[in-house]
Amino acid sequence: MRNYETLIVVTPLLSEELLKEVHAKFNKILTDNGAEIVHEDNWGLKKLAYPIQKKTTGFYKVTEFKANGELINKLEIEYKRDERIMRFLTVALDKHAASYNDRKRNGQLAPLPKRVKAEEAK
Repeated sequence: MRNYETLIVVTPLLSEELLKEVHAKFNKILTDNGAEIVHEDNWGLKKLAYPIQKKTTGFYKVTEFKANGELINKLEIEYKRDERIMRFLTVALDKHAASYNDRKRNGQLAPLPKRVKAEEAK
């Protein structure tokens, strides 16, 4: 089993109830096919970099999971079939990325330094 991370962008026209239904549907596909969900992160409603289907915002959700490679094709076919999914991206995580995600979740990473404006630096 390999580590994967998938990001989906869901149409902003859904109610909270329908959004939960979409998330539950894809979590069920993962678990029914033997995947182990490691972590889920709902980013919420975000502005898109460019319009997709005449929409400028979308609900983002990232799911990290462990699964066999055959499941990825099934999952992506389901993403394509669901009209509520505007975009998706699934990537395989190497051991360093999986370790980074784990440390990040456990709070073991130092926070990023604050940016200093040029005027403040003088």
